[in-house]
Amino acid sequence: MKTNDMDRRRFLKVAGAATGMAAVAPMFSATAEGTLKGKVKTAIGYNMIKPGNTPMEKLSLVKEAGISGVELNATEKVDLDELCKASEATGVKVHGVLHGWSMEKIPESIDIAKKVGADGVLIVPGKVTEDFPYDEAYTKSQATYREIIPYAEKQQVYLLVENVWNNFLLSPLEMARYIDEMNSPWFQAYFDIGNMLRYGWSEQWIRILGKRVKKVHLKDYSMKKLENEGLWKGFDVEIGEGSNNWAAVRKALLDTDFQGWATAEVGGGDKARLVQLAGEMNKVMGL
Repeated sequence: MKTNDMDRRRFLKVAGAATGMAAVAPMFSATAEGTLKGKVKTAIGYNMIKPGNTPMEKLSLVKEAGISGVELNATEKVDLDELCKASEATGVKVHGVLHGWSMEKIPESIDIAKKVGADGVLIVPGKVTEDFPYDEAYTKSQATYREIIPYAEKQQVYLLVENVWNNFLLSPLEMARYIDEMNSPWFQAYFDIGNMLRYGWSEQWIRILGKRVKKVHLKDYSMKKLENEGLWKGFDVEIGEGSNNWAAVRKALLDTDFQGWATAEVGGGDKARLVQLAGEMNKVMGL
């Protein structure tokens, strides 16, 4: 083979490789940087909207603040038909219903969710106390939920267990096992990003729970305030000003391919407050 032929082939080989790398580079760069835009939608609790006397007035404020959805407490005194009309008119989604700590009347909360077009009901499996032992809470709550799961599946509404300060499910490994033992895609996790700072690191919980996490609550917690002012004072910070490592939280959500609702669970207020919360949520989620 002549030298000039060898040089020509070497040039074409290198040029081809460079062209291939150029085609791959933009895709690789975007993946490396990562973004939750288009994957995460922000919301607030319906009871956080202080102005307005009707669902239409309240959801209009939410839309004007730049927030996409609301979460309804099952005990909220609101006309559900009017809420549905307001949701359709404004485009503000009622994405979830909070059932809370009670182990009773969960099907009624599922019905509310179905009525307003929500896809999940937040549940809490009781509270471990001196008179309600840990192992009893574990078996009894699972037995209760197993009876309800078929109805949740029929209504196409997730039952989402949340990590709260109830002396129960104190590690992500145990919470993952608890969920997996239910053996249903309709029983998953609602992860509160602020609650677990008392026990560990939110990003570790997100990574370990992985695909089980269907929704997240956004709030922060200050370990400094905990140490200096007391346990509950830790929550007295704005979203983004506590001890959460939000960059690590975002990475964990990206790594687990989270796609869903992130709802602020903090003090509400007027339109200015809602705009403030929208900014805080967008900042910590990188939206």
